[in-house]
This record gives sequence, structure tokens and C-alpha cells, in this order.
Amino acid sequence: MNANRMAEATAPSTPAPSSASSGKRSHMEVDLTNAGRAVWLVKVPKYIADRWESAGDGAEVGRLKITKRRGTKPVASFSLDDNIVAARSATEGSTGGTDQQIPKEHRFLFGGVAAQTLVMLSQTATRGAEDESELLPSSLLPSRLALEGKVIQRAECCPIQNDTYKSLKKEALLKATQPVRQTKKMDGVVVNFKPVADHAFNKAYAEGKKSRDDPELVTERLFELFEKHQYYNIRDLVKETRQPITYLKEVLKDVCTYNRKNPHRNMWELKPEYRHYRKEERG
Repeated sequence: MNANRMAEATAPSTPAPSSASSGKRSHMEVDLTNAGRAVWLVKVPKYIADRWESAGDGAEVGRLKITKRRGTKPVASFSLDDNIVAARSATEGSTGGTDQQIPKEHRFLFGGVAAQTLVMLSQTATRGAEDESELLPSSLLPSRLALEGKVIQRAECCPIQNDTYKSLKKEALLKATQPVRQTKKMDGVVVNFKPVADHAFNKAYAEGKKSRDDPELVTERLFELFEKHQYYNIRDLVKETRQPITYLKEVLKDVCTYNRKNPHRNMWELKPEYRHYRKEERG
């Protein structure tokens, strides 16, 4: 068994005819050359999958032995390759699993596929001969699907209970009990910089997140403010009404005028029809 067929064991069967024509094959078609091949679907432990991921293409990862005895069910044993089993150093590109030695001997526990229809598909990047596909990475190339076989047997790969397996489980339990955050002692003095009270972009972000009230409520609030003072700048109105500045300007245009000349330049005041100041009433 090699790295290209990690959890696959083939059984003799007659290959089905290919559905592709003898002409040029499109990458949208599914290659059915191996549609009649029978395969096994095997669930392996995470530590095995981790080692297989780091194995080179075409490397032997293990060997499967099936023993048949008259009157009993076949017994399948799986032995990992010595290079896969050996302990790894931290610099060998671990994919997140254990770096210590893993169990070598395993056995298969078989299970049926019941009424399910399971198949195995593969996806391969295709490169054209008349374009610039040779310059593109495989992830950007069109891919072609191929049917590699039909699942006729399901199995689970279980390790033999020995000292190596117990050591592996002990490591997994210890990792699970380690806290995510740890307290570390600092040897030197850490320089802390005092943060600015409030940055301009934080104020702008908070202002943009203000909720819009009903226009009538905002208008009533404006009338109450202009009863106290005749002129307001936009900053004070935003602070008092707690409304987004863009939305507040839309409401202001309905009931107020904007002064562009001195002495009240850049200030807002009520339109004449809404002014009811006591001084004007006396006059």
C-alpha cells in the first residue's frame, strides 16, 4: 500500500467500459475507466493520517495482510512502514500530530455498507498544450474528475494494545489537560505606552454606528434646543441629539437654515415660520 492509495484495497473485478469517447476529452467529463473496480473504505486513526500526509508521493506507507481460514471469517492485519512509525524531530514539518513513535501493528474491524452506494472520486488538475497553463499553479487550473471505484467493504483500522499505544494515549491526555493560556515570568522591564484617550477614527466609527430615531422625534428635540439658543453649530447638534451627522443634516434642512455669512457663519437656525422667541413676541 502506498501514499497515493492510503485507505484503499482493491478486489478483482471486471473493468467497466469507459464512457469517454476516443476524441478530445473535456475537463467537465467524469472518467469512468475504473468504475468497475471494487475498493475498501477504511477509517484510520488521526496519528496515521498525519504521518501519511507528510509522506512523499509514491512512498510505501504500510502493508495489508489478509488471512483466510476455513470455517472462519477472514482476518486482516495492517503493518505500517518503519519510516512512518519512527519518531520525528520538531524540524521535520509536523502537521500537528504526535512526534513520538506510533504503533506499527493494526487490525481491521469490518462493517457492511448496508443499502448505501458509495464511490471514490479523484480530482486532477489538467494542463492544456496550447495555452499558458504551464505557468499557472495547480489550484488555478481546471480539474477533471475520475471515478476510481465502488466501495464494497467498510473497515476501521484499530491499533494493537501495547506499550507504544499506551504512551501515545498518555501524551494525548496530557495535551488535553494543558491550559490554553499560561503565566510566564518576564526577565526584563516591559515598557507600556499610555493609549490616547480617543482617536479620531474611533469617534467617527462610533458616530456612524448611532441609531436613527424617528424624524418627528428628532424634529421635536431640535425645537426644544432652539428654544434655548437661536444658533447652533453642527457639532453641538450631533452631541445633543445623538444622531448620525448625515441623517441629522437631512432633518435640519426641513426646519432650519444654514448661515453662510457673518456674523453667524456655519451656524444653523430655525426657519422664520418656526421661530417663536419671546423677544419677537414682545415686539
